[in-house]
Amino acid sequence: MSAITVDLKDDARIPLRGHLRHTGALVRRNLLWIRQDPESMFDALLMPVVFTLLFVYVFGGSIGQALGGGQDGYVQYVIPGMIAMMSMTLSQGVGTGFSQDFNSGVMDRFRSLPIGRGSVLFAKISVELLRMLFATTVLMIVAVLVGFDIKDWPGLFAAVGLSTVFASSIMWVFLTLGVILKNAQSVQAMGFLVLFPLQFGSSIFAPTNSMPGWLEAFTDYNPLSTLADASRGLMVGGPVAHDLWVTLAWSVAITAVMAPVAIHKFRTKN
Repeated sequence: MSAITVDLKDDARIPLRGHLRHTGALVRRNLLWIRQDPESMFDALLMPVVFTLLFVYVFGGSIGQALGGGQDGYVQYVIPGMIAMMSMTLSQGVGTGFSQDFNSGVMDRFRSLPIGRGSVLFAKISVELLRMLFATTVLMIVAVLVGFDIKDWPGLFAAVGLSTVFASSIMWVFLTLGVILKNAQSVQAMGFLVLFPLQFGSSIFAPTNSMPGWLEAFTDYNPLSTLADASRGLMVGGPVAHDLWVTLAWSVAITAVMAPVAIHKFRTKN
């Protein structure tokens, strides 16, 4: 095993205050990197704009008619779903960035320092959540410009909070991929295979009642569907409780399973 593999006992001796200080320093490092490389924010800036305009003006008319409200009705339907989509799509960035740091040697440097190993991962997640909140802000600005009516501000903040909780759980999956896969391209490819069926096999962009029975059954267990439906209920009205609790259950389960795996893989990676 490589000499840079950490002694887990030394990591365990670091007090909570030390872990928090290390995480804060690494968050600052990652934010400074974004400041020096502003192009890394292009996806968070442009993705909400492109997807909103695409689905509202290309698909909004036909799907809106099916919903009985035309394009304006579709705007009210799709925007809460797109908040859910942002939580999933931008989570992939934490894995590709982690993989790039490994290949550039940055992680070797981090693992040779007397810092909490979990702090490296928590700092990555914190910065990616900030990127997601930035993208959500851009999304809501564009949404208002295309006619979205914010009827319930507390509901909006609750929907964003729920998406943030779910995104933080999904990031542990992509952190694990960033550790075990050889390069960022592999992480992106694997992420696409995960994201594509989950996003389009959900209620994010269209109701599921017109889907084939087997696909509709899949959407019932798809956490993106429950997240989108819960966000929709919070922001524009409708049932919330069931979808809210299912989404939180998914978030807790994914974190409980994947966070220990990601930390262990990071600690023991050669």
